[in-house]
Amino acid sequence: MSLNRVQLIGNLTRDPESRQIPGGQMVATFSIATNYTWTDPAGQKKEKAEFHNIVAWRKLAEICTQYLRKGGKVFVEGRMQTREWEGEDGVKRSKVEIVLDNMIMLDRRGNPAEGGSAFGAAAEPRQHQSVDEKMDAPQYASSEPMAQEVAIDDLPF
Repeated sequence: MSLNRVQLIGNLTRDPESRQIPGGQMVATFSIATNYTWTDPAGQKKEKAEFHNIVAWRKLAEICTQYLRKGGKVFVEGRMQTREWEGEDGVKRSKVEIVLDNMIMLDRRGNPAEGGSAFGAAAEPRQHQSVDEKMDAPQYASSEPMAQEVAIDDLPF
């Protein structure tokens, strides 16, 4: 038995970028930052930020692109994967990503300067509602693509 589950609460470091891959599926990418605070042996308070690459597929990608903005606080849940490819220069590269299954917006609507979120003025998200509740179950069995539907070479990033 094995388990690959990631849950994070953090702030978006950039607006989500979305693309439609050749097969017609929507994919969105963004990153979030999480902070870790501790006290060192000398009594000094230390803080370190970790940055996480997030990938959302299909309807979840559309929702992320529409409602999430840089600086907004979000809960994300999914699985960790390492994607490997060979660059044009022949060098092998890899990237650790979290493939999203669920997302919950944690900020309130409003002006970011007044403590609200960075949601656009036209956006009217319902707070603390999981993406699963917004979609029909048959449509949203999984946010990841089927292996035969998408080849790594088709990914636009």
